[in-house]
Amino acid sequence: MRLVLFFNLVFLVNVAFSQSFYDQQTVQTVEIFFAQANWDALLDNLAQTTEDYLLADSVRINGTVFDSVGVKYKGNSSYNANNNKNPLHINLDWVHSDADYQGYTEVKLQNLYKDPSMIREVLSYAVLENYMDCPKANFANVNINGTLRGLYSSAESIDDKFNTDHYYDHKGSFFKCNPIGGAGPFGGTSPDLKYLGSDSSLYANGYELKSTYGWTDLVDLINTLNNNFASIEDKLDLDRAIWMLAFNNVLVNLDSYSGSFRQNYYLYRDLNQRFVPTVWDLNMSFNGFPGGSGSEPGSASLDPLSNINSNNHSLIKKIFNNPMYQRMYMAHVRTMLQEMFASNWYLNQANALRNTINAHVQADPFKFYTYTQYQNSLTTAVSGGGPGGGSIPGIQTLMNDRVTYFNSNANYLLVAPAIAAYSASNPSPAFNEPFTITATVSNETAVYVGYRTSHQLRFTRVPMFDDGNHSDGLAGDHIYGANVTANGPIFEYYLYADNNSAGIFSPARAEHEFHSLDLNIPAPSAGQVQINEAMSDNNLTHDDPYGESNDWVELLNTTSNALDLSGYFLSDDPSNPFKWTFPSNTVMLPNSYSIVWTDNDLHQNTGLHANFKLGASGDYLSLSNGQAVLDQVTLPSLFTDQSYARCPESGLIFDVAQPTFEAMNNCVAGLEDQTVLARIYPNPLNDLMYIQVPQATLVEVFDINGKLMCSIPCGQGGCQWYTASWSPGMYLARMQFSDAVTQCIKLIKE
Repeated sequence: MRLVLFFNLVFLVNVAFSQSFYDQQTVQTVEIFFAQANWDALLDNLAQTTEDYLLADSVRINGTVFDSVGVKYKGNSSYNANNNKNPLHINLDWVHSDADYQGYTEVKLQNLYKDPSMIREVLSYAVLENYMDCPKANFANVNINGTLRGLYSSAESIDDKFNTDHYYDHKGSFFKCNPIGGAGPFGGTSPDLKYLGSDSSLYANGYELKSTYGWTDLVDLINTLNNNFASIEDKLDLDRAIWMLAFNNVLVNLDSYSGSFRQNYYLYRDLNQRFVPTVWDLNMSFNGFPGGSGSEPGSASLDPLSNINSNNHSLIKKIFNNPMYQRMYMAHVRTMLQEMFASNWYLNQANALRNTINAHVQADPFKFYTYTQYQNSLTTAVSGGGPGGGSIPGIQTLMNDRVTYFNSNANYLLVAPAIAAYSASNPSPAFNEPFTITATVSNETAVYVGYRTSHQLRFTRVPMFDDGNHSDGLAGDHIYGANVTANGPIFEYYLYADNNSAGIFSPARAEHEFHSLDLNIPAPSAGQVQINEAMSDNNLTHDDPYGESNDWVELLNTTSNALDLSGYFLSDDPSNPFKWTFPSNTVMLPNSYSIVWTDNDLHQNTGLHANFKLGASGDYLSLSNGQAVLDQVTLPSLFTDQSYARCPESGLIFDVAQPTFEAMNNCVAGLEDQTVLARIYPNPLNDLMYIQVPQATLVEVFDINGKLMCSIPCGQGGCQWYTASWSPGMYLARMQFSDAVTQCIKLIKE
């Protein structure tokens, strides 16, 4: 059986926009136009009843106009019918399924409720993105029917696009972890991951299902967390869960799982069959939430192990009471506090954001706080004056006090090992080559290496040894070794060392960041990678990772070696063979297939997406290395869900085929084993060929590269064609007599 290609699926395509929609240095402009003058009352009514969208005549984003767009109010405590500025959810493709702005179909705008600084949400995401996947965020001015409603924060929607960009597909079980009907002490079921029993209906009020299925998977996760914790890493991306808890604690973000309501996060079950948490709703970060932590009030002295024994915080209780996981958690806490706050990185970021929005804050007619309160919000607490009352601390004052608190906290001050050096015995191993990772560590009890050979795979964490038997020098010399194999297209790894007190990662931001090796994988030469199959009118055969029925090209590695296509080119233009470049780390495993989506959609990061589309009426494809064309084919006109494939696979001739996505080609018409409807003679050809056909048809002749040599309208009975100018070699004549009957005849020109 052929191996399916493992890509390094995460690659960033550099696309030049006049401005990125989530550029933090630019305030976006969103204009909404309703036909109804009473649009606010209509939105309020929908928010309080069906929570459905109101049709806007149009929405204009930075000058780009979208017709017929869904708009609704969103939010829980941040929404109020008496507000002049309510949070907004804009659905660009609510009516027109192909509508998007720079690849985004949903726009979520927060009204900066409970935040005199106006930057809490955007600043918090700017911190978090260094440690785990999270939404992009910035600011937007919103106008409705020509009137400015004010400055909003804009956070990327956590939806199918987000999940596919970060977790590599959109088909997994997907939950928004917020109570149905809103949070609060009387809200009923909480998304606290507490085990309530095997009946999935027991969880329905605490979690919002965003996929078509998934309750069984969620109950399995919760059962494992509470009743079989030894297997938790098979069900949950534990490292990202630990980063989430560290972030919530360091930033005193208590409108979260770490707070009294245990909410505001998403869970997505990825390709590794593990749930991945994603943080959401940070407008009350930096101690802006009055609800406390669940066991003590939120403040600058919030203990890093807060809720360690809380029966309402199953995730925290289980992780913090596991000695190794607690040490990993505290390592992440130290990293975040030192990198972001002790260094004042966050303060520089905060001032940059304030410079960007300052004039827009002044102009906001419906802001919840005065401009003076905004100006003083980094250092001065605001009591009252805001919605709901309470005191909102100054961000800088809070975090200065937070750094001071941690520097006297006993768990924070525990001394971790030191990783002095690390290396690979071969820094550029070949595919399938074994080698050794070594690390020099002091003050350690145990050392581990986590590694993976494809970016979408989970890390496998294994112990390293200081026994003299793992290329680690002498036993007991504090040099550790682990034998590994480069059996994938990439090799990424991190180190973790701990003792009985504390742990440390290398790199410090692992697993979000990692060390990597450049594998020694050769580029293909002519014939080693072939254009194997193409579909120019895909409707039902196979969706891309984003769920879209786009056209595709299938490549085949015909060798038993891994091959690197990085820097090679695919094109549909014979005059420009360099039209689209394969990105770095595009490695094909031995005898594997590779799919390139010809959708001209460079906003999508998962999978390979070329900057052109194939024409269903016929097109051309070439694969080149920048110096020579290695393979090419001319595609004929194809029906919907019909492909053009090598018949047989790895052969010289193409034919119309039943599509076989990432599988052995299965041609509709055989070459010699079908009922003969037509005859071409002599064969081998001389200077003139004669064609006999039972009915009028078009005879198309292709060379071995799939290039169309001629199209011959042939009437019932037959016709002839001069072939004197053809070069010696093999050709394929193709005749279609009906939608279901195609005949292909191999021809030899001597």
